[in-house]
Amino acid sequence: MTFPRQYARTNRFTLGAPRAFTVAPDGGRVVFLRSHNGTDRANGLWVRELPDGKEFPAADPGVLLEGAEEELPPEERARRERSREGSAGIVAYATDNAVELAAFALSGRLFAAELRAGTARELPAAGAVVDPRPSPDGRRVAYVTGGELRTVASDGSAEQALATPESDTVTYGLAEFIAAEEMGRHRGYWWSPDSERLLVARSDDAPVTRWWISDPANPDREPTEIAYPAAGTANAEVTLHLLDVDGGGRLEVTWDRVRYPYLARVHWSAYGPPLLLVQARDQRSQLCLTVDPATGATSPLHAEDDQVWLELFAGVPAWTPDGRLVRIEDEAGARVLMAGDRLLTSAALHVRAVLDIGEEDILFSASPGGDTGRADPGDIGVYRASFRGSGDKGGWERLATDGVPHVASAVRGGDTVVLSSASLDRPGSLVSVLRLAEDGQTEPLGTIASYAEEPVIGAAPRLLHVGKREIPAAVLLPTGHREGDGPLPVLMDPYGGPHGQRVVAAHNAHLTSQWFADQGFAVLVVDGRGTPGYSPGWEKAISRDLAAVNLTDQIDALHALAETYPLDLSRVGIRGWSYGGLLAGLAVLRRPDVFHAGVVGAPVTDQRLYDTHYTERYLGTPQDDPEAYAANSLITDRGLSGAADEYRPMMLIHGLADDNVVVAHTLRLSSALLAAGRPHEVLPLSGVTHMTPQEEVAENLLLLQVAFLKRSLGVV
Repeated sequence: MTFPRQYARTNRFTLGAPRAFTVAPDGGRVVFLRSHNGTDRANGLWVRELPDGKEFPAADPGVLLEGAEEELPPEERARRERSREGSAGIVAYATDNAVELAAFALSGRLFAAELRAGTARELPAAGAVVDPRPSPDGRRVAYVTGGELRTVASDGSAEQALATPESDTVTYGLAEFIAAEEMGRHRGYWWSPDSERLLVARSDDAPVTRWWISDPANPDREPTEIAYPAAGTANAEVTLHLLDVDGGGRLEVTWDRVRYPYLARVHWSAYGPPLLLVQARDQRSQLCLTVDPATGATSPLHAEDDQVWLELFAGVPAWTPDGRLVRIEDEAGARVLMAGDRLLTSAALHVRAVLDIGEEDILFSASPGGDTGRADPGDIGVYRASFRGSGDKGGWERLATDGVPHVASAVRGGDTVVLSSASLDRPGSLVSVLRLAEDGQTEPLGTIASYAEEPVIGAAPRLLHVGKREIPAAVLLPTGHREGDGPLPVLMDPYGGPHGQRVVAAHNAHLTSQWFADQGFAVLVVDGRGTPGYSPGWEKAISRDLAAVNLTDQIDALHALAETYPLDLSRVGIRGWSYGGLLAGLAVLRRPDVFHAGVVGAPVTDQRLYDTHYTERYLGTPQDDPEAYAANSLITDRGLSGAADEYRPMMLIHGLADDNVVVAHTLRLSSALLAAGRPHEVLPLSGVTHMTPQEEVAENLLLLQVAFLKRSLGVV
């Protein structure tokens, strides 16, 4: 089997791998999703009992649907697109506090699983179900259907509506487009700890501009209308409401929504009042607020300001059991973890997310090094820091490490931790179950098996820092390449932008790059300024100047690597998707002296056509800073009117059903290239979104790209 075929049929080697772990608070059960093999897209819900390690399925989608095909409601399709979910079956679930009951949607139907017994049953629902969640006590299940928030008793009896949309532009209990696509907030309601109330987001997208996504391959179908908040235009109006579960009361939660329109985070636990994180539209200031459940009034708890922008992080804000506010902040050039007024980490770590808050400590993910010096590129570990005691600074320790750089994450229940770890020396991830002692020592309790396929090729990246700025980079050479074989044509393979770290210490992350290398290229993956994982200053260096900074770092890394590796600088190609597509377009248009061919996939060519929360963070609004938008656009790029002998071949690729980076980006670039007399190729993908999950599309895209690059660069 060829790699492109295997890569496509395994959904990038994710099928069959266990994921989405939940650990019972007594440490006695681990719940997770996994499909039956490496080509089965339908995930089932599994339970592993501890300490004996017995595993059994709690819900099998094939059994529950009796062999019928899945039918997804539009809201669920949109939710999966926003979360980049490419599998099928049970793709998400939620549990009660005791991890006794799980709820999930399957083909728009509502199901509940008894996790101790391993049995699943369907619950009545008023319509196609999205995002069901049990109450903490397990007595009820809430869900959204048609924008209406409803509850049903977990025994299938009483069912009622709690919030009904007042118009077809309103939804209750769902994350609006911007929250799901850019803020990392994928839900729109939260249960109270006592299971008697819910905090519910109401979103009204009436002010948002309407766009239409058509399907030219099927002209008999009406275009799909979407509400898309492009940069400088109106967002959806989002409010928050406290609802009694019996339907008897409703309060609006109030804050200064004019100054802070973005509802970025909501946290409600037994350790304190509800917490909100709200952001200003320019993302240079934000407030952490507490909510009075009796009145809906809010009070400021913590304020943050930044002259450039403020990042959002997973797992915060939140309470510790003793009532301290857990947060991640940029302080003195470092990204640090705070609990109340206590600083728990230093500049030796670059904190990335909070994973769990226990009785005594916090589990979090971080990269070593930060601004204090370069550690191993792409190393992301799980750490443990105590928030108890006194003093200005706490201490931390890395969890279960053998000294090998890796990419890890973890979940915890009681003293049981499930640690997922990927490294360069093995494909896939190793999922270990550990017992965590008070002294930080761990006792292994076994591993959770992965059924993912073994790749038919192996990746052998060299991770290093290059140039004066010590830019993180990965170098991949053809398998079997020997020193003295002569210089190789070069393929730059970046993402290169915010929230997209590519140089990571994980084997599977480099498989596609290795396949391109095996076609006869030296493949370089470069994470220049703007990419995450190093320091706040590194990420924010692209403010108002995405294009010039990103492109400079790619070129500087290329030239630095040419001093060590056999690179033929007369034949340099570049490929990229999404932000990487923008970078590839910039490369061939602005620097044809360096780059000789480009594959430009789903690129943001006109920043005015991309969304508010993302684009305005880096460029402001088009009304306030039109020069920044022009300077970072491919449509207005000076390369379009360059001399004919500066022409470099370009392949433009775009999914016609893409509702994130709409196809207008590529069509406008193609029109501008044509008007400038610049030959180029356009590959439209009918029915394909930004994810390209279809098997035939994923496979043939790789083959078509490598054929174009070989043809354009003269590679035999």
